[in-house]
Amino acid sequence: MKRLQRWWADCPPYILAFLLLATPVAAVQPDEMLADPVLEARAREISRDIRCPVCQGETIDDSNAPISRDLRIIIRERLVAGDTDEEAVDYIVARYGEGVLFKPRATGSNLILWLAGPALLLVGVGVAVASGRRRGMVPEAALSEAEEARLEEILKK
Repeated sequence: MKRLQRWWADCPPYILAFLLLATPVAAVQPDEMLADPVLEARAREISRDIRCPVCQGETIDDSNAPISRDLRIIIRERLVAGDTDEEAVDYIVARYGEGVLFKPRATGSNLILWLAGPALLLVGVGVAVASGRRRGMVPEAALSEAEEARLEEILKK
């Protein structure tokens, strides 16, 4: 602990400034935020599960893309209009498709993707068990008397 305190005290100011700038910043602008903290918290919760259509690897809360801003505003408008969280998400999915969800729903054609992994695992285990049993079922061939004599002769050398 003292080493860390000493490092912190001896650290040049430009490194401290860089560390402060490197902290993650949400892209939500103050003009987007709702006055009601409960609705804002719901909007943030929904935004964490929606992928930016442009960035693909970021949530719309973290993305600075204009489409992400539009999606954040749409979500807040839907919540102010009285939609539930599910209705707001359904509205976004209806417009942009299932690809905007970080956690796709396990329904319809997505069900195939959700079940493919466990199914392939079970098939692999089945093949491994079957091949293991087959190897165990093959009887070991007994050596003839001539082969046993030859083996003993080789081992004695």
